[in-house]
Amino acid sequence: MGIDSGEDVLTPYKARIRRGICPDGFSAQDISISQATQAISDYRQAVGDSAGIAELCVYFCESCAKLLGHCYVDDDDYYDALVRAFEHALTAMLKLEPEQQAPLVERVLALWGEAHHWGWGVVEDMDDLLTAFGFLKKQF
Repeated sequence: MGIDSGEDVLTPYKARIRRGICPDGFSAQDISISQATQAISDYRQAVGDSAGIAELCVYFCESCAKLLGHCYVDDDDYYDALVRAFEHALTAMLKLEPEQQAPLVERVLALWGEAHHWGWGVVEDMDDLLTAFGFLKKQF
């Protein structure tokens, strides 16, 4: 699911994010935060629209959530990258019109709900960010 930001354009970037953050459990590939973050960086340089950046950052977080739903990750850097992507998503979302924000807000709030199970202070960081950006007060 994506917002109107050219889903076909986002597909290869999402594939890179997924491979880096939540690699196939049957492959020998390791988690690569740098591969996933580089995909967002490459999109930002190539296209750079806020809707696409927000979509990719939310997708990054959702990919983390998928992995964390199946296994425990004992890596500070993984959780730090998750929180940074969450913050970048919120930053990009602020640049969007309310009708573009609405589906993304639903998704970040769902991630925030899942974060209560992850530990590592992630939910507290998300609480702080959602409050600072004003997304806990908005009604959509």
